[in-house]
Amino acid sequence: MIRVLLAEDQAMVRGALVALLDRESDIEVVAEVARGDTVVAAALTACPDVALLDIEMPGGGGLTAAHALRTALPTCRVVILTTFGRSGYLRRAMESGAVGFLLKDAPAKALASALRRVMQGERVVDPELALLALSEGNNPLTPREQEVLAAALPGLSHVEIAARLSLSEGTVRNHLSSAIQKLGVHNRMEAAHLAEQKGWL
Repeated sequence: MIRVLLAEDQAMVRGALVALLDRESDIEVVAEVARGDTVVAAALTACPDVALLDIEMPGGGGLTAAHALRTALPTCRVVILTTFGRSGYLRRAMESGAVGFLLKDAPAKALASALRRVMQGERVVDPELALLALSEGNNPLTPREQEVLAAALPGLSHVEIAARLSLSEGTVRNHLSSAIQKLGVHNRMEAAHLAEQKGWL
């Protein structure tokens, strides 16, 4: 029996996934959570074989949870299940220790099959997304540039970004300028949106 922990913040989607997996004779959902920051505690209690994690959840997303799980319960395999087919997310998921990355619009049977395959030691990744990740290359942004661009997303001014990140205004300008140049765009909002679209923020 494959024991599964399911982390998904949308109750209707979570219920549908549980119903789908419960139809499989060799798969049992042993824990359900709706927040990223409750994944590790639930996993330590339920001892799942696989954690099926959404990327974007309250309380820290699936990528943060995947990283924490790798330390807290290294025997638990992590599979990311997301709506967001972004190559940057795929790379970050693999770096966080995930062994699977699937999109929610994949056929229902593909999910059960993927869980069985990861239990056999395979890595399971959506093939189109894997090709996209290879063609786009690595994230060119430094961690600080990512942080400054993420702060710029809501439309904050240089002064507001500087205050939020405890940096000087000049430092913020330099990081934004560098990011704009690396991404080949015209302004900081284009840079922030492009980086978010690729899953780099």
